[in-house]
Amino acid sequence: MFPEMKIKAPFFEIGPKTYLYGQDVVALAKAADEASRRYDVDIIFTAAYVDIYPVAKATKNIHVFAPHMDPIQPGRGVADILPEAIKAAGAEGVMLNHVEKPLTLSAMKKAIDRASEIGLATIVCADSIVEAQAIAQLSPDIIVAEPSDLIGTGKVSDMAYVLESIRRIKAVNPDILILQAAGISKGEDVYRVIRAGAEATGSSSGITKAADPADMVDEMVAAVRRAWDERAQENK
Repeated sequence: MFPEMKIKAPFFEIGPKTYLYGQDVVALAKAADEASRRYDVDIIFTAAYVDIYPVAKATKNIHVFAPHMDPIQPGRGVADILPEAIKAAGAEGVMLNHVEKPLTLSAMKKAIDRASEIGLATIVCADSIVEAQAIAQLSPDIIVAEPSDLIGTGKVSDMAYVLESIRRIKAVNPDILILQAAGISKGEDVYRVIRAGAEATGSSSGITKAADPADMVDEMVAAVRRAWDERAQENK
């Protein structure tokens, strides 16, 4: 787990996808970098392949991840994504099995093992609690419990789903960190999910389609900090 870096709870993931590109992505990454510093919240920034290097170069607090990779070795593989290449560009980890880039369990295992081999952390998406349990057997660093039918809708997972997915994943492997996502569109959504027991959450369109994406990053990351601190006070 995390052979060369460490992400601690609470944390937040930002995935611009292809809503933004070029300097707009770098500007958003800089806003995330500042929010990470201000609120002492780790942020994973999942950048498109061509944006990994400029984002990594322009920031120092966030953890830059690639959106996918192929479990290949250096050599042949036209248009395949080489793990060593994304690491050399500045990525610290890789996202796998997003609903827009699904993998079989067999392919996931190969990719997780290959990432671990070269020191890349793994964040793996699960569409259901049953899939999350199966993925937990593969020992990724982070599992995203994200019902795909809620992605981009502005509707958040109900709290029963949040709590049950946490319980089931931790029963398999308590060391796996769990990110609850899908439908996060404002700071209030972030607050509710973290207060319910999640270690992390994240947003894509909720940030990139906001009137001011940088302000929305600040609002959401501030909500992570506030909810986590309130939980800590309750548990004293």
